[in-house]
Amino acid sequence: MATVDGASGATVHEAMGGGPGVRRLAHAWHERVLADAVVAHAFSHGYRDDHTERLAAYWAEALGGPDDYSRGLGDESSVVRAHSGNGEHPEMNERAVACFDLALIDAGLDGEPLRTVLHDYFTWATTTSMYRFHVSADDVPAGLAVPHWSWDGLQPGAWTEPAVTRPCARRLRASGGARRTS
Repeated sequence: MATVDGASGATVHEAMGGGPGVRRLAHAWHERVLADAVVAHAFSHGYRDDHTERLAAYWAEALGGPDDYSRGLGDESSVVRAHSGNGEHPEMNERAVACFDLALIDAGLDGEPLRTVLHDYFTWATTTSMYRFHVSADDVPAGLAVPHWSWDGLQPGAWTEPAVTRPCARRLRASGGARRTS
């Protein structure tokens, strides 16, 4: 169940243009990280031929789209395990986020407030969800569900730690302002 933008009723996934928009972003990000001297190290031992398609399915589900990833490709535990046990690497995380921000432009998804919502999601996922088991992939519990992100940030119940809300969304609610998707 996805939370929708109050002004338009669109989920983040819908505001991205659905599957085609998410696939454009996944492709653009993948190209950017492979070209980055620091982040490319994460792919130096190889990756699946369908990495971009799987990434797009995962992001789509996390951002309010269909649950294709969980229904047929894996769960959050499998994704987190693939990103765990690599030690601390804050510079790689920062560079991955920078690549994501550039990929938003490449994919034509850089209008506000969509850009900020997607940046906040990716930053959270990179520095929290995918990073909290940096010591060992064996520490990742089984059965984690893909966390869901909306215009208001991480959705309650979608994570095993306290939910976070985007500061921008809190300010908008407090002022009675409307959120827009374009």
